[in-house]
Amino acid sequence: MTQNEENNSFITSKVGKTLLTIIAVFLIFAGPTYIIYGLTVVLKVNTVASFATGFVLFIVGLVMMRFLVQKKIIT
Repeated sequence: MTQNEENNSFITSKVGKTLLTIIAVFLIFAGPTYIIYGLTVVLKVNTVASFATGFVLFIVGLVMMRFLVQKKIIT
């Protein structure tokens, strides 16, 4: 088995598909909401830094979801 086949075996497994989908959805929805709230209110981080972090997590989630759709992992 080559390295590429080993990486694809995780992505094509049921556990891998489920885990990647949950992570992508969590980043899309929790990034711009709960993460911003947690950073601003609970950890007392600067508001601008909190919004920037939430926006970056949102973009990462969208890119991850697009990857999953392009590879036909999510149909």
